[in-house]
Amino acid sequence: MAKLKNLLRNRNAIFLLALAAGFCVPQAAPMMSHLVLPALALAMALSTMEIGNEAFARPRALLFPALIGIVMNYVVLGNVLIGLSALMIRDETLWIGFVLLAAVPPAIAVIPFSGFLRGNAWISLIGTVGGYLGALIIMPIIGLTLLRSVVFDPLKLLMIMLELIVLPLVLSRLLIRKGWKGRIDPYRGTVVNWSFFVVMYTLMGLNRDLLVHQAESFLPVVLIALLSMFLLGLLIDWICRLFHVPKETRTSLVLLGTLKNQGLSSGLALTLFTQEAAIPSVVSTVIMIGYVMWLDFKKRWD
Repeated sequence: MAKLKNLLRNRNAIFLLALAAGFCVPQAAPMMSHLVLPALALAMALSTMEIGNEAFARPRALLFPALIGIVMNYVVLGNVLIGLSALMIRDETLWIGFVLLAAVPPAIAVIPFSGFLRGNAWISLIGTVGGYLGALIIMPIIGLTLLRSVVFDPLKLLMIMLELIVLPLVLSRLLIRKGWKGRIDPYRGTVVNWSFFVVMYTLMGLNRDLLVHQAESFLPVVLIALLSMFLLGLLIDWICRLFHVPKETRTSLVLLGTLKNQGLSSGLALTLFTQEAAIPSVVSTVIMIGYVMWLDFKKRWD
């Protein structure tokens, strides 16, 4: 019984279970899709409880980490995605999918992932917010220059920021102020992990048929996803080590420089183009699960 309890609390076991369940038993995914935003918001609220209220007493301190988020997610990761896809992708629809992936801001999950990977919570939080603010200008520019046909609604980004960043952050401040942090801490990690189970199961379940029936198109897409996460992450970490960047900050820079909001890019692809244009986002979502598990293993190994 104790082993089962430990297994149900093990992050990697939960992630693998979500992946397997989404592939083998995807029927509940459409219903679970309504729980994705609440689950991710809950994970964000609990993860940001690690940031004390005193951190927000210095407004000038917000500028630098916000710029870091923009540089890592757009200047670094965005250009890597566009460059690799220009070299390796010949299908126009898949090219559109990668341009959309490069255009979207960081994954919201950067913040809670930074929590259990022992990153710098402040840089991850403000860097992600900076990425979303920058996206209001950068996404239309990328669309006009590389796609030209993309119609972008900035209100959608603002709503995502409100639902998945601002409201969870406010909730975490209230929980700290009410003195509930000590009561929540023993269960916080488990709740965050199972919140991600909901998200990962749903993404895999909804995209299962696409993954099965479009397998022949996946090789270059998978290779780009692997290079833009695993190899780029190692490169960012190596450069940071050369400059003696603290371990916690390195972790946050790696996350900001390797994770995109695949949910938003796949939604844009399905809405503005075709189902095939969502393949890069779907494949990247699956690779991301293994990537985060690898980062967790690497953290323990280090």
